[in-house]
Amino acid sequence: MYWTLELASYLSDAPWPATKDELIDYAIRTGAPLEVVENIQAIEEEDQDVYESIEEIWPDYPSDEDFLWNEEEY
Repeated sequence: MYWTLELASYLSDAPWPATKDELIDYAIRTGAPLEVVENIQAIEEEDQDVYESIEEIWPDYPSDEDFLWNEEEY
């Protein structure tokens, strides 16, 4: 399983919180690449039934804080 920013972006607008099956259904309905569906299927469900955000699936997903511009300047 590997995530890239492009692949993860297909799930950024998913209806969070969501279960693994709901994320797979969302990815298929929105026409995400097959790699996205395969990555979701490869997630090992430990004790977590519901995912609150993309960060729980891919912890390296960039947040607004990762960008270096100051919105107040513009």
